[in-house]
Amino acid sequence: MSTPFVGMIAGMAPAFAGWFGGFGAFLLVAALGALGWAAGRWVEGGGSVRDVRNAFERNRR
Repeated sequence: MSTPFVGMIAGMAPAFAGWFGGFGAFLLVAALGALGWAAGRWVEGGGSVRDVRNAFERNRR
């Protein structure tokens, strides 16, 4: 899939949520989309699941 197509789909998701579910659904979809985007950028930048696990283990000690 091309980047513009993915962007179009990402823009349509909160629009449909806002249309059918109201403003609260729009905010929820937008927040979860932003979280997914941030996680994708982190993994793309070289982050791994092991890094997250190690961060949680350090907090427990």
